[in-house]
Amino acid sequence: MAKLDDEKGAAVAPGHPPANGYLLVPGGEPPGKLSAEPQNGPKAGCLTLNGVSRDSLEAAAESLGRPQTPLAPEEETQTRLLPTGPGEETPGAEGSRVPQTALSARRFVVLLIFSLYSLVNAFQWIQYSIISNVFEGFYGVSSLHIDWLSMVYMLAYVPLIFPATWLLDTRGLRLTALLGSGLNCLGAWIKCASVQQHLFWVTMLGQCLCSVAQVFILGLPSRIASVWFGPKEVSTACATAVLGNQLGTAVGFLLPPVLVPNTQNNTDLLACNISTMFYGTASIATFLCLLTVIAFKEKPQYPPSQAQAVLQKSPPAEYSYKKSIRNLFKNIPFVLLLITYGIITGAFYSVSTLLNQMILTYYKGEEINAGRIGLTLVVAGMVGSILCGLWLDHTKTYKQTTLTVYILSFFGMVIFTFTLDLGYIMVVFVTGGVLGFFMTGYLPVGFEFAVEITYPESEGTSSGLLNAAAQIFGILFTLAQGKLTSDYGPRAGNIFLCIWMFLGILLTALIKSDLKRHNINIGIANGDIKAVPVEDSPTDQESKTMMMSKQSESAI
Repeated sequence: MAKLDDEKGAAVAPGHPPANGYLLVPGGEPPGKLSAEPQNGPKAGCLTLNGVSRDSLEAAAESLGRPQTPLAPEEETQTRLLPTGPGEETPGAEGSRVPQTALSARRFVVLLIFSLYSLVNAFQWIQYSIISNVFEGFYGVSSLHIDWLSMVYMLAYVPLIFPATWLLDTRGLRLTALLGSGLNCLGAWIKCASVQQHLFWVTMLGQCLCSVAQVFILGLPSRIASVWFGPKEVSTACATAVLGNQLGTAVGFLLPPVLVPNTQNNTDLLACNISTMFYGTASIATFLCLLTVIAFKEKPQYPPSQAQAVLQKSPPAEYSYKKSIRNLFKNIPFVLLLITYGIITGAFYSVSTLLNQMILTYYKGEEINAGRIGLTLVVAGMVGSILCGLWLDHTKTYKQTTLTVYILSFFGMVIFTFTLDLGYIMVVFVTGGVLGFFMTGYLPVGFEFAVEITYPESEGTSSGLLNAAAQIFGILFTLAQGKLTSDYGPRAGNIFLCIWMFLGILLTALIKSDLKRHNINIGIANGDIKAVPVEDSPTDQESKTMMMSKQSESAI
């Protein structure tokens, strides 16, 4: 592909932007052979001289000496880049076809349905712990029993992530979504049967099913974004899908205390209130499950991007889940991202879990404000997620954004640590909001960066492994920080997290930014492509034209 003067009517192969002053040829190929194939899939298109096929090279060479009437840019697009009818493909070199890409309006419905049932799942995770004293009194159990209702979400994820991602990769997006929504609905209805004081085991059973449903939910945001959304909106879509889960946590902080006030002296009224919350949750979960069955599709009719088109044309028989896992763990940049993502997200889980204990150490009797500070962390994080997604779609600066957000999260953690004991609760609101903005805003950034550096491996597998690392680090950090907080105070526990986050910054700086998916979408389909200088000055135009003509004839 050469950069020619406008008089020659230069055209560009679909998806391959011109290079200023360079002729792109595959590495190791002679200059006369101007074709390129994607690294990780079948041909999505070939680079040919001036965007024409070999069969017409001779006629093009003969016409080089005659005056040409250049086409307008719009005509070039119509004649060379766009299919002539619905579902058709654009001819490329050597008879190859560039697949049509199109955006489906259904993508917004799919994203909305997923975000909503993810919200309900996150709400069910937090609905017990936020009013733990109420459930302790109702069921007559210890606080540890109530804590297990939340901890089961973390513990279930780690052993189940591999079968869940295997199912996603081998059976598809729709079945995985149906399992997530269906188990979430079933668990909610089982809880409705537990509104008696001796049936704590029933409510635990329902919560266990909801925790299994979470395994089929947390890994889907990046997969849904890649399968349904175009290159310019994929990161925002991923952030929106993550937002649903965060919003569910926020609702879980607010709604249960309103629906189930502490009326320990009136057990019948308390049971009625709990029943109202459980039946309301189950009804909404059922409605969303039905919507998933009706409206959630496996994929759109046409792929939304060239990267997806390449993946969809790969023969299914070539896919191996075990090989995919091995490839991911052999990918050094991904392994580094796995560790750094686990550190920052695990730190956030630990801070969220122990926030009440930290606040009450310095601000006695401020239980309500402790919950509001937790809500501030989540809401600020929701804003951060959306803004980070929009920024990634606009700039595609994954490595720089990841490192910047990580550094700002570290400074936010340091500021939060050393202002916690100042005696001003409003300062904690502000520093907590800043901390949540960056730490939670990192979630979609990590997901999308992982997809970029692991393409064409499954988005669900990479996201699932990131979430598993987050759960493992979250459990370890919670135990360690909790011990330090109880023995030496909140500052010691927070400094412990600061040290780990600083290590995460150093590891993030070592990650090699190889944006494989983005390169496919913009047309850099072969990592061996190299640049060969091409003179563009008027004095060299004649020699350049003759050189290209000879190359064309020799290729024929």
